[in-house]
Amino acid sequence: MTTTTERPRSTTGSDFAALNKRVTKAGLLERKPAYYAVRLTAVSLMLIGGWTAFFLIGSSWWTLAVAAFLAVTFAQVALVAHDLAHRQVFRTKRPGEIAGRIAGNVAVGMSYGWWMDKHTRHHNNPNHDDLDPDVTPEVLIWATESALGRRGLKGFITRHQAGLFFPLLTLLGIDLKVSSVKALIRGDMKRRNLEAGLLIMHAVVYLTTLFVILSPLQAIAFLVVHQALFGVYLGMTFAPNHKGMPHPDGTEDYLRKQVLTSRNVTGGWLTDAALGGLNYQIEHHLFPAMPTPNLRKVQPIVEAYCAEIGVPYESTSLIESYRQALRHLNEVGAPLREQHKAAR
Repeated sequence: MTTTTERPRSTTGSDFAALNKRVTKAGLLERKPAYYAVRLTAVSLMLIGGWTAFFLIGSSWWTLAVAAFLAVTFAQVALVAHDLAHRQVFRTKRPGEIAGRIAGNVAVGMSYGWWMDKHTRHHNNPNHDDLDPDVTPEVLIWATESALGRRGLKGFITRHQAGLFFPLLTLLGIDLKVSSVKALIRGDMKRRNLEAGLLIMHAVVYLTTLFVILSPLQAIAFLVVHQALFGVYLGMTFAPNHKGMPHPDGTEDYLRKQVLTSRNVTGGWLTDAALGGLNYQIEHHLFPAMPTPNLRKVQPIVEAYCAEIGVPYESTSLIESYRQALRHLNEVGAPLREQHKAAR
């Protein structure tokens, strides 16, 4: 983390406006159609290749290797849907929504409309205890106040949530589908019938394919391996970004709200590809519509500017980011462990 003394905030204009001017002058907000043409083609070929291998191998336990490959592919498709939701790919809204529903609803089986609404609220208030849906008290608890008083299975999970974190990620793929269905039932979604129809189509084709081509036991094994590994991979791309970082108190301006609650992950091109550019989380939160390949270029500009105005800038390795997140989970569960111990 860059540690400096913060200068007084700008009185003639926001600190973000000054940074945005520098970034715009550098041309880093411009679209990258060639990059996305290559990326979308590569991910599409992965998806087509994976299912082609599935059909060619047929009823065999070797299809579990295909399940692992498709888990990685599904995560990459979801990362593409993320960029589409932020309008990084297309200049206008309509083609992005069409491609997003194809990637989310049809390919992965996750409601694009539900996820886009959820993710927008996260970007507006990252790590906010009440307004960020990614940290609201559910299975995992990220704020100590929310942990106290939990009992039964929920209490057990909270007390041991650091150790259970990665095992619980195996359920993330299924959770995305369940949450999508719940959103459809609530009815608070645009193009609800379209979203529902595409999700039903995905479920019918996916399950029919598994149980027609494979034996019942092989089909169940494929489903478990595929969805579990998909959940772990996808969860590991998002976990380093904000978990264990400060929660805002409401006094922050836009720049500080986004920078102080986010964490970057260092690494080379492989890290960029594996995490879909989300390793530049600070830059992504400041400029959500910036094309992924420009995040690496804008990173030194943002870091230098944060040092200039005295705003802490968190950057760490991938392994250390998980350590920090798990350490935070363990600390949040500590009071409940003491409470449970005293009650025995």
